[in-house]
Amino acid sequence: MAEEVISDFDMTLSRFAYNGKRCPSSYNILDNSMIISEECRKELKALLHHYYPIEIDPHRTIKEKLPHMVEWDGYKTFFNTLSQNNIPLFIFSAGIGDVLEEIIRQRKVFHPNIHIVSNYMEFDEDGFLKGFKGQLIHTYNKNSSVCENSDYFQQLQGKTNILLLGDSMGDLTMADGVPGVENILKVGFLNDKVEERRERYMDSYDIVLERDETLDVVNGLLQHILQQGDWTEMQGS
Repeated sequence: MAEEVISDFDMTLSRFAYNGKRCPSSYNILDNSMIISEECRKELKALLHHYYPIEIDPHRTIKEKLPHMVEWDGYKTFFNTLSQNNIPLFIFSAGIGDVLEEIIRQRKVFHPNIHIVSNYMEFDEDGFLKGFKGQLIHTYNKNSSVCENSDYFQQLQGKTNILLLGDSMGDLTMADGVPGVENILKVGFLNDKVEERRERYMDSYDIVLERDETLDVVNGLLQHILQQGDWTEMQGS
C-alpha cells in the first residue's frame, strides 16, 4: 500500500490557476500583502522577472541554474485520506514555510502525519524579517542535502513505496536520500508552457497532468492503491 507521499506545495498541492486566472504562490501572498511597502514590492517584482525565466529555461542545465537560485479542489480528501490511513505526507517546498503552514492550518487539514521542510522566516527582536533559517531551499536542491540536520528521512526506513508529486524538474529529486525505496510513482503537474515542456515531462514523470486545477487524479490514485492493498502496479517504475 502507499507508505509515503512526498509532495511539492506551490502549484502542486495548491492551484496554478483557477478558471484561467493565475493563483498566488506562497511568495505571492507576501507580495500582495498590505504590510509590504511599495518599494519592497517593486524589488520583489524585479527579482521575479529576473530569476523565474532562468528557473524554467529548458535550454539551461541544472548546474547552470544553481548559482541563480541562492483554493484547491479535492484538498480535504487528499489530506484526510492520508491521515486516516496513517500515511506520512512529506511536503518539500522551496516556498515560504510559515505561509504554507498557515494555509494548511486554516483549512483544518494540518494532521499529525504531515512533516514540512521549507524556507522559514527569521525575525529579529523587534519583529523585523532578517532572513531565512538554515540553508535556503530552491528548486534544484530539493533532496536529502538540505535535510542533513533532520532525522526525518531515517524515520522513513522501511517505507519502500513512494508517491511523488511535483510541478518542476527539480521536484524529481525530492525522494533522493530516502533509505530503502523500491518503488516510486512520479506524478507531474505541467502547468505552464505546456507544448514546450511536454516531451521532457513525459520522459521524466510516470504520469503528467496538463493544466489540471484539481487533485482528482491524485485522489483517484490513492483510492485505487488503498483498495489494492499493495503497489504491485508500480513495479518497474
